Amino acid sequence: MAANNAEKNNEKTSSFKHGNNKEPKKPLVIARTPAEEQRLKLERLMRNPDKPAPIPEAPRAWNPRAPPEFVRDVMGSSAGAGSGEFHVYRHLRRREYQRQDFLDKMSDKARQDVDYLDKVEENKKAADERTAKRRLKRDRVKMKKMTAKKAKEDADKEKSSSSSSSGEEDGREAEDDAEAPSFIMGKK
Repeated sequence: MAANNAEKNNEKTSSFKHGNNKEPKKPLVIARTPAEEQRLKLERLMRNPDKPAPIPEAPRAWNPRAPPEFVRDVMGSSAGAGSGEFHVYRHLRRREYQRQDFLDKMSDKARQDVDYLDKVEENKKAADERTAKRRLKRDRVKMKKMTAKKAKEDADKEKSSSSSSSGEEDGREAEDDAEAPSFIMGKK
């Protein structure tokens, strides 16, 4: 009986130690492919959708160390410099060259950005000009259509009002109606 109580106490403490006693422990799943790894990560995130997802910040760009404002170890030009001075000089020179390269790359990048923005603006202006030209052309065609329609309506009104006129005028009106249109849609 004492053994049963001890086992029950062990079960209780072990369930409290390992968390929820409702959910059985799931076996460890090892992802074999990147897609499977992605799936497992998504499943883990979706288990608790209220919990915020960790979104890493973008790494900051590398910046060289600024040159010192006051140099304490000024190298002299006297003979007999120690063997360690060359290595100090070499590191300083390398760091300065690295800083100069960084500044050159940054200026190139800034110049390319400005060139890109200029090109985008030129393309936008060219597109606006093309659009304006095409709009003007559409408006001209529309106006021609309207004037042709008005002329036809006026001719129809004239024809209906002067139906009592002589046959000679009727022949002339028939010739006017038979004229080819002044514009043809669809042709260039």
